[in-house]
Amino acid sequence: MAHLDFELDIDNLKHAATISRGLSLDAVAACKSGHLGLPLGCADIGAVLFGNLLSYVPEHDKWVNRDRFVLSAGHGSMFLYSWLHLAGYKVSLDDVKSFRKLGSITPGHPEFNETPGVEATTGPLGTGISSAVGIACGQKLAEAKFNTADHTIFDAKTVVLAGDGCMQEGVSHEACSFAGHEGLDNLIVIYDANEVTLDAMASKTQSEDTAARFRAYGWDVVTVHGHDVTAFAHAYGLAHKSNNGRPKLIIIKTVIGYGIKEVQGTNKAHGEGGIKFIAEAKASLGLDGAASFVVTEQVKEFFSKRRAKLTAAYTEWLSTYNAWKAANPELATTLESAINKPKKADVSKFLSSVPEFGPAEIATRKASEAVLQEAAKFDELLLSGSADLHGSTLNYIKGVGDFSRENRAGRNFYFGIREFGMGCIVNGIAYHGIFRPSGATFFTFSDFLRPAIRLGALAHLPYFHIFTHDSIGVGEDGPTHQPIETLAACRATPNCDVIRPADPEETVGAYAAALENNGGPTLLILSRQNVPNLSFIPVQTRREGVLKGGYIAVKETAELKAIVISCGAELQLAVKAAAAVGPHVRVVSLPSFKRFDAQSTEYKESVLPSSVRARVAVEAGVSQSWWKYVGIDGEIVGIDRFGASGPAPQVFTLLGVTAEKVADALKRVTA
Repeated sequence: MAHLDFELDIDNLKHAATISRGLSLDAVAACKSGHLGLPLGCADIGAVLFGNLLSYVPEHDKWVNRDRFVLSAGHGSMFLYSWLHLAGYKVSLDDVKSFRKLGSITPGHPEFNETPGVEATTGPLGTGISSAVGIACGQKLAEAKFNTADHTIFDAKTVVLAGDGCMQEGVSHEACSFAGHEGLDNLIVIYDANEVTLDAMASKTQSEDTAARFRAYGWDVVTVHGHDVTAFAHAYGLAHKSNNGRPKLIIIKTVIGYGIKEVQGTNKAHGEGGIKFIAEAKASLGLDGAASFVVTEQVKEFFSKRRAKLTAAYTEWLSTYNAWKAANPELATTLESAINKPKKADVSKFLSSVPEFGPAEIATRKASEAVLQEAAKFDELLLSGSADLHGSTLNYIKGVGDFSRENRAGRNFYFGIREFGMGCIVNGIAYHGIFRPSGATFFTFSDFLRPAIRLGALAHLPYFHIFTHDSIGVGEDGPTHQPIETLAACRATPNCDVIRPADPEETVGAYAAALENNGGPTLLILSRQNVPNLSFIPVQTRREGVLKGGYIAVKETAELKAIVISCGAELQLAVKAAAAVGPHVRVVSLPSFKRFDAQSTEYKESVLPSSVRARVAVEAGVSQSWWKYVGIDGEIVGIDRFGASGPAPQVFTLLGVTAEKVADALKRVTA
């Protein structure tokens, strides 16, 4: 590969490592917080990665065929910021000086889309390496979808720097097992085995043979000295050129906090504790103790030459890309549309293309199965996967194959019983930026992957999850499988659109919302049990009403005196209760709080007029999130305890979620 340069300039690499260490020392000292251990211990690796091995173009930091470098050990963020600055990214020296300051592009932990060159939001340990597995999947998918016999436009690698904390977190086991099983040989993980964790030496909490564990997963594993750039470059070169169906683990033995002799090699070097020895550290590293944030002309010249080589390789690639584009105009349109996503996609054609459902009762998960097929036609880059529950979540896309070693173009993923791993892999595919992934499991098990959803929301990643078995409607499976608090918890996550459709036509609207949303995750919350098709409400009203988050499902026919609000399977209870109480009651469907809250004041007032304070909400979940809609004069028919095992209708009656209870509440608020 043109970007790989194995003619190592050892003196310049050592000098660059020293400058990087100096920047990290000064930045952590300036803000009096941060982590010095990794930036100092891995500086030699950073020098050879950015100086010789990685494929990147700083002035085109979103180039689609760049290598993706993920700092999984995100607490060591000054490692990344120093190398991004030295390599020529739009991370200025002033940005480095502003490390951890409010409003800077150098936050405490790397954040996607905040800093040029940051490929994933990391910090919660284990999630970076796990998301990188998804990025590697995205690369394999892109190769299969877009490369042709005449033109190779995708052949990049995913490169990760992880530490002991990442290896201890359970999610990394899930994702790395998946990576080995799927043969992701474009994934290169560098494991900084400095044998130190925050509280103590790593031997206090771990004793397993990590190399043997990864070999058992199906990875190639090699161990090198982390301060020997020649040995590391050789190991990396072998990993890079090997397409043997095995991910690569390069274990590097480093000294944490290298250069601070008073604490290096101990857990005291992990954080900022060694900063009080900054003068001694600079002296031992050969840095000027009287100067701060020094970047020498020598290191500038070294990286200037490196950028020239990388630019030449990019220009060569661009020539291939233009030839590919001319030969494959439809593929090119698909790719460029995916890269240049609008903030909101136009889903009008999708809404009109999905056939109307018949009058029969149907579970929204079953309706989802049909709608997903139409969504997959509408968006040829849509992917679907399940955590070993395709038969229940019903989210298998027909006729497009399964992603596997043998079929990298497959659009269905079998994640296995690895919910958290699934969540991170879905994040990673979204970080890659071309495909729209989705995952699926029972709603109660969304707890297993909520940390991944939170990171996806923080990073504004466009994907969705299909969560079925959404309430006590699960019935006989009992309280372990009946989500109660789960809806409120998901709704509390900023920038996460939680949509709970009431019937098949609202399910179409929910999918349209998920396809429209390019600014964050969407969670589709679907029923196990059958629900009626609310055909007395026009199809268009239901579909488009979901896009607005809420709408008038049943308008009052007398002077408006009360409003009953609901979503999901319980909307039918609201309709029955309103009919029983009288013509002065309005029924409002509110499937998405986030979308409704984002509407204009005028629209919200037209649906929920502030003058009407007699309000009731009904949902088979905790009441907590509904109070802002019913106010202090309203009532909520909900469930503020765990469920029970038994036939679903009996459980609804036991827990008081019935049309009769809703009608009683309406009578009280209007009394």
